[in-house]
Amino acid sequence: MQLRTLSLDDTAAIDLVATRMRETLIEVEGEAVGGAMYSMDWLRDRVHWHLDGRAAEVVVADDATGAMVGHTIYRIESGGAALSAAPFGLISTTYVAPEARRLGVAQGLLAHAEEWFRKRHLLLSCTWTSETNRPLIALYARNGYVEAERGPNQLTQTMMVRLTKALTP
Repeated sequence: MQLRTLSLDDTAAIDLVATRMRETLIEVEGEAVGGAMYSMDWLRDRVHWHLDGRAAEVVVADDATGAMVGHTIYRIESGGAALSAAPFGLISTTYVAPEARRLGVAQGLLAHAEEWFRKRHLLLSCTWTSETNRPLIALYARNGYVEAERGPNQLTQTMMVRLTKALTP
């Protein structure tokens, strides 16, 4: 597996990441809810937003043939009422193609994001996911993340969980 950071000019990869973001929503929320949450234009714009000079990255995993088998998007966020005031790392999405699951792709993407956060001296990493996303919750738990908060998604009313991990330098 080879990891690479996307750039704004890689339109084919950006389109694939946006498509797979939709696939993740459908897989976790079901076709009716997940398919209706965001338009493809919105999802492409969201990928662009992370590539447009922010403290963020979109990283893809390619297999030995060069096929993109996964991606993750992460960024630096500032604290809010429920979080410490210090900036922290937020992993906003992770996807692995079904044929590449259970081969270490998600583990590699998570480790890459955490290392990126550490290089920026962040002391906390977190993600939000649906409570139904058992495989992702299990991956994060195996890597030292704990549930820190629950609350309904305002769009779907699905119960979401925030998983956090203290990072060591």
